[in-house]
Amino acid sequence: MFIKKIGLISLIFILFCSFNINCYADMVPQSKKVLYLTFDDGPSIIIDEILTALKQCDVKATFFVVGKEIIGREPTLKRIYDEGHSIGLHTYSHNFKKIYKDNSTFIDEMLNTKALVERVTGASTNIIRFPGGTSGHLTEGMLNLLHENNFKIYDWNVSLEDGVNPSLSEEQLFKNASKCKSCEKSIILLMHCNSNNLNTAKAIPSIVKFYRDKGYDILPITDSTPEYFYRINKQGT
Repeated sequence: MFIKKIGLISLIFILFCSFNINCYADMVPQSKKVLYLTFDDGPSIIIDEILTALKQCDVKATFFVVGKEIIGREPTLKRIYDEGHSIGLHTYSHNFKKIYKDNSTFIDEMLNTKALVERVTGASTNIIRFPGGTSGHLTEGMLNLLHENNFKIYDWNVSLEDGVNPSLSEEQLFKNASKCKSCEKSIILLMHCNSNNLNTAKAIPSIVKFYRDKGYDILPITDSTPEYFYRINKQGT
């Protein structure tokens, strides 16, 4: 009788696992390697799908939000925060001609977005990401000004390429996510959460499992995360 019960329990467990998204590692070796899942350009109408996938995989991510996109989506931003994800700043307008016109405009956009995030969530954040990345935009002068305002910069070293091509298939998104040049270091993965990035949400479980199988911890970026940015433009001010 006892053996029958054990067999029944095992069968139930197998059936349960087969109907759940598989984003857990087959075997997790001990390691301090870290993957940071980062999503740019939100909040948007597909955040619910992304948050659901992250919750099913039991991972926390970082959302670099655009100030103008928060308006009318305040509950979505609050949900991101309430579910334990970190929030970063991605300017207010995301208008390249405007934000890269001068340093003060760029910083003002970050400060305005920071104030809006704090008003909605009750929490302050100092982590930022340059639209398009820092390459060609970050000068020594701007870096000093950003640090004077307690901002910390985070570029990326692996990209899903879903910003330039949101119609990529789940399979191709996974291939792009797994193209790390060296899987022996921290990975900051660039992803997007625009309204047309539905396949990005669908690809999350396979991406999470890939990196878990390689022994990565998956964490959100916080103020204690070391900065990561590209080479400083020596010709700028």
